[in-house]
Parts: sequence; C-alpha cells; structure tokens
Amino acid sequence: MRGMGNMGNMQGMMQKIQKMQKEMTKEQAAIEATIFQAQDLNQLVTVKVNGKKELVELDLAPDLVDPDDIEMLQDLVIATVNDALKQVDQATESRLGKYTQGMNLPF
Repeated sequence: MRGMGNMGNMQGMMQKIQKMQKEMTKEQAAIEATIFQAQDLNQLVTVKVNGKKELVELDLAPDLVDPDDIEMLQDLVIATVNDALKQVDQATESRLGKYTQGMNLPF
C-alpha cells in the first residue's frame, strides 16, 4: 500500500507540470503576439518588434537622414532596435520567470 501513495503523488505532480506547461505556452504565445515599441530620446527613430524579436516596423524622421552622416543614423537605429529587443527580454522574464523560479534551468 505504501507504494500506491507515491504513485498518487507522482500523478499529482505530473498534472501540475502539465498545467504549468500549458500556462507557459499560453504566456509565450501572448508575448510573441505583443508589439514592443522604442524610440530614441529625440523621437527621430521609432521601431516596433514583435515578441519573436522580429523587426516589424521602422520609422525615420526625414530630418534625420543626412547623407553626410550615415554613421549617426546607423547608430541610432541599432540603439533603438536593441532597446525594443530588451523590452521583449524583460517581458519574457517577467511573465515566464514565475514558472521557472528556483528550478536552476539553463535559460
């Protein structure tokens, strides 16, 4: 009879894990469907990325385009895109971190 108690505990634990997996999958899908927007301080570059870290929109202010200073434009675009991608990471950590706390997972 003692072994049956362990089977019940194992079954209950498996059900909790399956429920957690479904909730994590739902949260991940919500993150992937979210659009994250970032702008530089002067609002010259605006980027939008989705939760899959794909750039979906890039807007540049006409004033920003200076053929003699392409390097500044490139730097602003890179910094703004990286800011938007950082927002995806923060949202992912915030929404999925509650499921993985204390598990010592490699991600």
